[in-house]
Formats: sequence, structure tokens, C-alpha cells
Amino acid sequence: MTSELTDKRLLAEEVFLAGINAVHPSRLIRKFIGQTEGGLIINNIILNVPGKILVTGAGKASGAMAGGLEEVLGDNISEGHVIVKYGHSRPLKRIRITEAGHPEPDHNGFAGTKALIEIAKKAAEGDLLICLMSGGGSSLLADYPEGASEEDMIIMNNLLVKCGASISEINTVRKHLSNIKGGQLARIAYPATLVNLILSDVPGDDPAVIASGPTVPDRTTFADAMAVIEKYRLRDKFPRSLISHLQKGIDGIIPDNPRNGDRIFERVHNIIIGNNAAALSASAAKADELGFETFIFENSLFADVETASKQIIEKALFYRNDENRRKPRCLLFGGETTLAVKGSGKGGRNQHLAMLCAKLLRRHTGITVLCGGTDGTDGPTHAAGAVADNNTWTGAVLNRIDPEYYLENYDSFNFFREAGGHIITGPTFTNVMDIVVVLISE
Repeated sequence: MTSELTDKRLLAEEVFLAGINAVHPSRLIRKFIGQTEGGLIINNIILNVPGKILVTGAGKASGAMAGGLEEVLGDNISEGHVIVKYGHSRPLKRIRITEAGHPEPDHNGFAGTKALIEIAKKAAEGDLLICLMSGGGSSLLADYPEGASEEDMIIMNNLLVKCGASISEINTVRKHLSNIKGGQLARIAYPATLVNLILSDVPGDDPAVIASGPTVPDRTTFADAMAVIEKYRLRDKFPRSLISHLQKGIDGIIPDNPRNGDRIFERVHNIIIGNNAAALSASAAKADELGFETFIFENSLFADVETASKQIIEKALFYRNDENRRKPRCLLFGGETTLAVKGSGKGGRNQHLAMLCAKLLRRHTGITVLCGGTDGTDGPTHAAGAVADNNTWTGAVLNRIDPEYYLENYDSFNFFREAGGHIITGPTFTNVMDIVVVLISE
């Protein structure tokens, strides 16, 4: 890695981390919830709570969210249980934490979800159930319908994650193979008051999509779930028990998830406390502070990685070649690309995206691209993402590293391990999709 790339990498990483720090869960919880005499103020909603305060949650950020909640409410919390990804736990006093598998669910996830449901069942009229949901919740909330097994759900999850389906499509299927998702947690907790504090990791911040919408009316149907399976030609690969369950729903043998207008949602408050836009805004402020002219492109990464890489580099070249440019520029992109894995390598959508950008930048100087996940973990790796410029691809070739081999095998993690360029943050305890930072110095 050249000294120039090293310098630009440090600047890009500083911009990236500013966005992450702005959406740290404990900071957001303290901003949105406080105590008042006789009750709570949550997002300017005054709630009288004559009964117990119970806590449930799931997601990569739910442990940190629980920590922030304990700082505010302390011993007023009767009990709670949240499920986090391995490595995302933290010491808590009133709320239990289960660490579980993500993106592939495991036995801990199934056991933790069962414990979470038992707490929700304790909620009665006059009680308050606070839910703490964030990205990753759909995998961490692991359960299965009657007649199926843990193994069936693990197979299902792997098929959906690797087929190239959008998160909305994946969650449509998950909702209809669960006893808690798609508004069913609200059904369990009724008639207690339920407040869901949500850290968004989806386009448009739709609460029905985040963690598969356990406290939100479900707009999708069993037929929609089956359509996703058919679209990606997965029917023959899906466990028979799950196909049978979906077919029973389509045939009206089992009821669909609760819909809008159901009385169970009368005392439910779904509140977005942080999102990708907030992170981008903080990153932009840092870039401005560092002397860059900054441009934000919200909701710009919702495409496959091939398409996204071309769009990013096209914009970078346009802004680099602008005759009106008077100082260095920073372009910020937010969202979440899709990646249909075809090889047997190790990586994630951000590292793969960085590799594609590196290939496109071979003949273009003065542009540095950082692609990173705000959760600090890109796919099944410990890297948040990677950074690249025109030297990344050509430098690898000079060092007898074949980038085409790694790209074709979807092995971006090992490419950047060899060529240099990884962004390693460790767990950030937050999750608001991805950020791409483009620095233009010439």
C-alpha cells in the first residue's frame, strides 16, 4: 500500500467512523427516553406505567441499546432478555443477553427466542414492554413452525441469504415461518403497552421490515412468501416441512399474520431512533471539518454490487472532472447492496464492492473508495470492509497476486488480506446499513 493510499485511507476511515459514532445505541437511547414523575417520556410521548417494565430485543445493536436503557431506567426494569450476535454482548444488571449465530441462526438463537417469548407472555394490562430491535434481528429471532426443525430453518436461511434476494424479500419468507415475526410479538404482549425502539438497517426505515417487523402489522401474505421462493427457483431446495407450512397458509388452513386495524396494535408505538441518513449526516460534517466539499447520495446503494460499483465510479469521475472544483471532494453513499454469492471464497458485500471499484479505478488516479458496514462486520468476516484506489488492483498484480482469481471466487476477504486495504473496526454495537466514502484529491 502506497503512502498516498495510506493517508487517504486514514481520512476516509475518519469520515466513516464519524458516521458510526453518531448512531451509537446508548447515545440514541438517552436521547429518546427519559423518566418523569409517575411514568416515562419516550419520543415526547408521556406514558403512565402502573405495572412492570419488561424488555425484549434482538439485533446486533440490541445489547448496547439494553445498556443505554439500563442507564436510564435502572432498577425500574423488572426483567428482560435480548439476543445479540456473538461478540456483541456487554455486562448488564437487569437484562439477560444471549449470544447467537448471525447471519446463520444456531441453537442459541432458538433458545434465546424462546426465552424472549416467555418474557413477552408475562406482559399484562398496565405493564410496559420495551422492545429493542436492530439490524440482524431477523436471523437472531430464530424459531420455527409446527412440524419443522432448527435444521430446516438453518437451511432456509442459507438459501435465502445466498440467492441474491433483497432483505425485504427474505423477511417476507421469514415472517411466515415464525411465531414472533410479522406482528406476532404484539399479539403475544397484548393488552400491555408496547414500545419498540428501532435502529433501522433497511431502505426507507420501514418498521415492518426491520427484524421482520415483530411489532408491526404485516402487509405480506403466505402467497407473497411462496412467490419469493419461486422467483429465485428455491422450491426444490427448500425443506418440505416449510413448503408444507406455507401451502397451509395459502390454502387458509392456518391464519395469516395480524393485519393493520387489528386491536392488538392499539397500544403499540414503533419509533425509529437511528438510521443511515443520520450516520451520513455525521460523516458529512466530519468531511467538511477535514476540508472537503461534501456531497451526500442517500438511498444510493440499493442495487447489486456490479451495478453499484459502476454507479459509484461514474459519479466519482464526474465530480473529479468538474471544472468548477476548487478543493478536494468527498462523496457519501448510503444503503445496502445485494450480492449473490457464486464462489467458495470468503468475503462480504462491502469487500466485494471495494474489489469491483478497484478494478474500475485501474486507470484513474486521485480517487479513494472506502466501502464499509456500520456494524463492523462484513459478511462472515471480522472486517468492516475495505478501501481501494488505482494502485489496489495494479499493485496486487505487480506483487503476483491474481485479483481476477479472488474476484471470480468471491474471495474478497483473502484478496485484501494479501493486497492490503482492510478496514477493521471490531464490533461497533450499531447497525444502520453501509456507508461508501469516496475521496477525490485531484
